[in-house]
Amino acid sequence: MAWWKVSAGNDVNPELARERESPSFNLETLINVLDGSEEETRLRRSVVLAVIRDPVLSRADLYFKSRSERYEGAVRNSFHMKNKIKALGWANDGPEVGYVYRALGGELALNIHGVFVKSIMALGTDAQIAKWIPLANNYNILGTYAQTELGHGTYLRGLETTATFDEKTQEFVINTPQITATKWWPGDMGKTSTHAIVLAQLIIAGRSYGMHPFMVQVRSCQDHSPLPGITVGDIGPKMSFEHIDNGFLMMRDVRIPKEDMLSRFSEVLSDGTYVKRGSDKINYFTMIAVRVSMLRGEVLETLMKACVISVRYAAVRRQSELKPGDGEAKIIDYQTQQQKLFPLVATCYAVSFTVKYINELYNDVYEKIKAEDFTALPELHALASGMKAYLTEVCSSGVEICRKACGGHGYSLFSGLPSLYTKVVASCTYEGENTVLHLQTARFLIKCFAGAQSGQPLPPSASYLSSPVSRRCQASGPSGFLNPDVYLEIYKHRAYRLIASAANKLHDLVQSGSPQYVAWNRTSVELVKASIAHTHYTIAKTFATKLNSVSRDPDIKKALKRVCDLYALHGIFTDAGDFLKDGYLSEKQLDALSTAYLDLLPLIRKNAVLLVDAFDFSDEELLSALGSYDGNVYHNLLEWAQRNPENKKVNPVFESHLKPYLQNTPSKL
Repeated sequence: MAWWKVSAGNDVNPELARERESPSFNLETLINVLDGSEEETRLRRSVVLAVIRDPVLSRADLYFKSRSERYEGAVRNSFHMKNKIKALGWANDGPEVGYVYRALGGELALNIHGVFVKSIMALGTDAQIAKWIPLANNYNILGTYAQTELGHGTYLRGLETTATFDEKTQEFVINTPQITATKWWPGDMGKTSTHAIVLAQLIIAGRSYGMHPFMVQVRSCQDHSPLPGITVGDIGPKMSFEHIDNGFLMMRDVRIPKEDMLSRFSEVLSDGTYVKRGSDKINYFTMIAVRVSMLRGEVLETLMKACVISVRYAAVRRQSELKPGDGEAKIIDYQTQQQKLFPLVATCYAVSFTVKYINELYNDVYEKIKAEDFTALPELHALASGMKAYLTEVCSSGVEICRKACGGHGYSLFSGLPSLYTKVVASCTYEGENTVLHLQTARFLIKCFAGAQSGQPLPPSASYLSSPVSRRCQASGPSGFLNPDVYLEIYKHRAYRLIASAANKLHDLVQSGSPQYVAWNRTSVELVKASIAHTHYTIAKTFATKLNSVSRDPDIKKALKRVCDLYALHGIFTDAGDFLKDGYLSEKQLDALSTAYLDLLPLIRKNAVLLVDAFDFSDEELLSALGSYDGNVYHNLLEWAQRNPENKKVNPVFESHLKPYLQNTPSKL
C-alpha cells in the first residue's frame, strides 16, 4: 500500500504490480536522494498528508468546477491553510509552504502576495519592512506585484507608468499616461489585492531615473472598493490558471507618500536629490527570485507528474501485437514509446539536481546582496534567465509528448495531462519571454568570452571559456560514450564553439562598421543557440557531478548513472547537427553513440515504473485517472465520468432544441 493511503482501496492492477516486482534498487533510498535527505522526505510526506486528509482542501471534483468556483475555492484554501500553518507551528517562509503548494497543485490564491512580501524584504528599508511585513504576513493587507503592462513585458526599461516626485508635498504622483501603460496580468490584482508594488519610471524635475518600485494602495481595506484615481479589474478567461484573478490597473494622479518608494538601494531625498546605492540590477531581483522559485513548483514538478501518468499508463495499456500470435503488448514495450518517455524521465532527474544547485546559488547571492555585495548578481541573473527559458520550453514540450503518448485518453481532462500542459506552457511567457531571456544570458556569455581572451577570472558557471577545448572526440565504440567525462566534453565543446562563433561574428560585424545594435540583431539567432548550449551543458554537468555524491548505495548509483547517460546521449542524438558541425564527432562516432543511446532504453525499461514512483506523488496530487498508483485506469475513467454532475441533470436542450424535431414525425423506432 502506498504511503499516503489511509485505508485499503482497489487492489493494484496486476499489470502494474508486476512492474514493481524485484526492483534493482531500494525505492525509498532513491526517494530520499531526490528529496535531499530522509528527514526531508518525512517532512514532505507529513505536509502532504495534512493537506490531502483535510476535507476542506479536497480537489476531488476540480474538473467539474467553473472559473468562479475555482477562484473562490483557491481563496478559501489560502485562508484555511494560513490558519492550519499557524496551528501546526509551521513557518510562513519554511519548506512546508512549498510542499503545501505541491500537494494542492497550486490551487491557491495569493501566490503573488508571496512575491509582494519577497519584494519588500529584498528592496525595502528596515523601517519599510517593519511597517509592511507584519501586515502582509497577517493578511491585513493583500499584495500583488504590478510590473507588466499592455505595451511592455520583458523589456522593463520600456515601462511607461510614471512616478513623478512632487517636492512641495513630498509625494510621488503615479500615472498611467496612455493605454499601453495599463498594468496587465498581475496575479491577485483582479478581485483580491488591496496593495500593489508598482514598477514605474521615477521622474524628478523632468528627468527620468529609470524603473523603481512603489507601494500603492489600490483598494480600501474596509469595503474593498477601488481608491480614488484607481481603475482595477479582472482581465478575463485565460488558457489556464482559472483560479487566479489576473488583473489590470490604471492610475490617474494617485498620490503616495515619499516613504512609499522601496528605498533600500535607491532613495529620493526631501530636496529631490536622487541617491543610489549598489547595483542598478537590484530592481530586477524580484524577477530573478520568481524565476528561481518557479523552476520547481511550476515547471519541473509539472513534467514529473506527466511522466508518472504516462509511464504508469504505458505499463497498463495494451495495444497491437509485438510478437505475432502473442496477443496485445504493453505499449511501454515498444521502442518508440520508450524513446518518447524515458528521456523525459531522465530530464526530470537532471533538472531536479540542477534546480537544487540554482537555489543554493540564489541563497548565497541573496545573503551577499544583504551585505551589499553585488558581484555575483550578474552570474545569477544569467543562469536564472537561461534556465527559465530553456526548462520551460523543454518541460512544456515534454508534457505534450506525454499527453500524446497516452493516445485518446490523454485528451481527457481526467487524465490530468491537458491541465498540466496548459499550466506549464504559460510559463514559457510569464516572468520573461524566453527568446529575450536567452539573449540576456548570451550577453553575459559574450562578456565572459571577451574576459577569457584577455585573461580575466570568470564566474564559476562560465569558467570553461578560459580552458582550451579539444578538437576531436577520442571515444570509440558504444561503451566509450557511456563515460561522463566523454559526453561532458562533447557538451562543453559545443557550448564553447557556439559562444566563440557568436562572439567572433559580433566582433567582425562591429569591426566592419556595423553599429553595435545592428551587429547584435544580426547575430541574435546564433546568440540564442549559444545560450541554449551553455544551459544544456550546465544541466548535464550538474547531473554528472552529482553522481558521485548523491548516495553510497551502489544500486542507486548504477540506476542514476544509466539515467544520466540517457539524458546526456539523448541530447546529442536529437541535436546531432550541432555536434557534427566542426568535425568534433565523426559520423562513425555518432553511429556508436546512437547505438549506446538506444541500448539504454531496455535497461531503463526494467525500472521505468519505479523511477517515476520515486517522484512520490500521491493520487490526490496527480489528480489523474490514468496515473493512479493502483493502475486501475478503466475503472477510474468510468467512475469519474459517472461522477460528472451533468449526468445527473435533466438535459435542458431536449425541451428547447431536440424535442421539436424528435417529436415532429412519429417514430418507427
